Amino acid sequence: MINYTAHVRRLMSDIVLRVPRLSFLDMNRILVFARAGRADREGPYATCHCVCLPSSEPGYYFWRDQTTGALTRRSEWFVTKSPIVRVGSNQIDYMVSFTLPRFCDQRRVSARKRARYPGHPVWMAKLDTIIHELYHIDPHQPGIRRIERADGTLSTKCHSPAFFQDVVEMVTQYLTSSPDPEILEFLHYDFAGLTARYGGVVATTFRGASYPRRYVEAVVPPADASIPDCPVEPLDLPRAVTHFGDGDLVTRRFFAEPRRTVARRKVRAA
Repeated sequence: MINYTAHVRRLMSDIVLRVPRLSFLDMNRILVFARAGRADREGPYATCHCVCLPSSEPGYYFWRDQTTGALTRRSEWFVTKSPIVRVGSNQIDYMVSFTLPRFCDQRRVSARKRARYPGHPVWMAKLDTIIHELYHIDPHQPGIRRIERADGTLSTKCHSPAFFQDVVEMVTQYLTSSPDPEILEFLHYDFAGLTARYGGVVATTFRGASYPRRYVEAVVPPADASIPDCPVEPLDLPRAVTHFGDGDLVTRRFFAEPRRTVARRKVRAA
């Protein structure tokens, strides 16, 4: 069987060696994992997740009277935090997740993406997605890369025409650096082709349905906080997992259609 996330990780490691704009990335601090996503459903092919953001400033939710503007009630004070993720001795700052089999089956490549790579094979869309997700990582501060507007201010958006063009240039730069064709070979196949060639597709994923993400924690108000005199509603917080390690990672087989997991074992790295 082919371990899809291991192959993606190997490709990413080669990319950061050959593409100067991504050379700041430390693959020891990036976790690659898979999530289930059917090819016949809408949804992302891949996602970049930041797990190194600092805790937010303390705050609270509040409600106002629509007529008078007076505060009628507020929530408890809270902060949002990033979970701690460690693989072996490495602290993880970012994770890139791939939805399988959807990522493998990018048959309906958008007109925009076809226009970026005229005359190139369909599998180029997958390479574009991989570099796209790596490019989301901000080189200067923790978090996802911010997009700068024409006037120099930062946009709340994560994409811009310049962002997409930068990705095209990096894809071209990587391919013209003469990478080993064997590293790229797995991208040539859709999910059915991988299954036929290797007998099945496995990938690193998280043991349960959950994976590391920001969570909310109630806190004591700061000593200098101005606290409005109004009713306080307790926060209804789901139980959050705050630490993830090797024991939370497994190798799981993925199928073209959802079904019960048939194989699972611990792994040390993605």
